[in-house]
Amino acid sequence: MLNSPNRIPVRTEPEQARETVLRATPTRPSRNKRLRRPGLTLAATALLLCAGAFQFRDTVFPEQTSSAITAPVIRGEVEEAVLASGTFKPNKLVAVGAQVSGRITALNVKLGDKVQKDTLIAEIDSTTQSNDLKTAQASLANVKAQRQESEADLENAQLTLTRQQTIFRSQAGSKADLDTAEASVKKITAQIAALDAQIIAAEVAVETARANLSYTRITAPMDGTVLAIVNQQGQTVNAAQSAPTIVILGELDTMIVRTEISEADVVKVKVGQPVYFTILGDPATRYDAVLQSIEPAPESITSDSSVTSSSTTTSSSSSSTSSSSSSAIYYNGVFAVPNQDNHFRTYMSAEVHIVLGAAKNALTIPSSALGAKGADGSYGVQVVAADDKPMARTVLVGLNNNVTAEVLSGLSEGDRVVIGEASVTTTKTNMGGGPPPMGF
Repeated sequence: MLNSPNRIPVRTEPEQARETVLRATPTRPSRNKRLRRPGLTLAATALLLCAGAFQFRDTVFPEQTSSAITAPVIRGEVEEAVLASGTFKPNKLVAVGAQVSGRITALNVKLGDKVQKDTLIAEIDSTTQSNDLKTAQASLANVKAQRQESEADLENAQLTLTRQQTIFRSQAGSKADLDTAEASVKKITAQIAALDAQIIAAEVAVETARANLSYTRITAPMDGTVLAIVNQQGQTVNAAQSAPTIVILGELDTMIVRTEISEADVVKVKVGQPVYFTILGDPATRYDAVLQSIEPAPESITSDSSVTSSSTTTSSSSSSTSSSSSSAIYYNGVFAVPNQDNHFRTYMSAEVHIVLGAAKNALTIPSSALGAKGADGSYGVQVVAADDKPMARTVLVGLNNNVTAEVLSGLSEGDRVVIGEASVTTTKTNMGGGPPPMGF
């Protein structure tokens, strides 16, 4: 029984305790496994560094490819216009001045007042003018009195002449007395004629004095608004050489826009062309008008030496010509706009567009797509075909404002034209996102 092969060996308690201790102790890896684990870590680190290097290269030195920039042929609006700068001025602008000298004793208006025609604006001390009128009236009265005296003398002389003629016919008087009577009548008649001329002169003097007296009362020559007061009450004005300005009146119900058109554009502009403009204070609002006139000469003609001085020398004339040729030349185009609400003010600036031509629902392309202009007026363009290869095409162009051009023939809606070459930067896809941030 003890030596039976199926007999299970019986272990003693010390052996069981030893087996329990061996099972509880962890198995230590072999030396080869411990050395292989750091090698894997280094390989993974090197792989990450390579990936970061490739990502850095793609970021700093991206791959570049060249491609054409295209634009489609679309329908739209094209407008060709001349851009100019304008200035608002009243339809009528009058400097109301004094025609006589003296101290301003009254000023009956203030800045911004609206006045009617013949409204009293100011008064000048009228003492001198009143005295001159009295003197002229006295002189007239004196001459008229002299004429009445001469008329009486003439009547007496004519009676004397009649008596002498009767006496002479009866042969009772001498021929000398008759001649004296006739001469007296002629003399007194001439004196009366001279006095009539003096009366006319005296009457003119009276009218002049009366007018000078009326000039001391300065009235408005038209309906308007007081835009400026140049001389105040109490100031003395001297009208000996020129008429000093008291106030400036302007008719503001209609404003005139004087537009400076450069000499390069004035040959394209014509009277009757549509105009629209904006003002600095309201650039979003567009105002329409019609060009009414173009002045034949620039404003600089008033400073021409041949106009301002008749004794201009050749040297000064040539220097004036050279100085004027070095500056820009502008011609004034004029149009009127209603201003009942006083929205536009004197000397405001306006950005004016004079429309040379406009087209709606037209085939359009960017002007940058146009090549050189041919002798027949056509342009060359590059059209991208279905295989993305550009091909040359000839087109006829109508309006062209250097931004958009109207296509008359040669292209169809939807075609794509080349407007330039662009360098397109393509960055390779990052593996695992971007490089780790550099920080501590």
